[in-house]
Amino acid sequence: MRLTKNELQENPDADFVKSSNFSYAVVVVGEPPYAETFGDSLNLTISEPGPSTIQNVCGAVKCVTVIISGRPVVIQPYVGLMDALVAAWLPGTEGQGVADVLFGDYGFTGKLSRTWFKTVDQLPMNVGDRHYDPLFPFGFGLTI
Repeated sequence: MRLTKNELQENPDADFVKSSNFSYAVVVVGEPPYAETFGDSLNLTISEPGPSTIQNVCGAVKCVTVIISGRPVVIQPYVGLMDALVAAWLPGTEGQGVADVLFGDYGFTGKLSRTWFKTVDQLPMNVGDRHYDPLFPFGFGLTI
């Protein structure tokens, strides 16, 4: 499959998505790469335009959302809009691996190596905690 320039848009608005009659979309959002204290965040949210892009696109057409981050981030407000979610864990220069599974060259596999919280108010959260109620539990994911 080859996409044309008219099918690719950075931060599309809902009107663009609705008027283009797409069957589905791939939305890629996340946090910028970081190291050490440069990545410190008290709210662990995806910065704009990520949330508005998810809402504009996934609210208008079936979508798979790829989250590129180095840790779980707040996504609960958007999960209901998504048809699929891929945690890409800051793939660095290996974004081709993400594209390979998105376009069917390889099957998806993998399980979460940590708990994915619903809200930052739940942190810290670990398997076995009395109030363990994650968005996605430790080990959540796909197998072959």
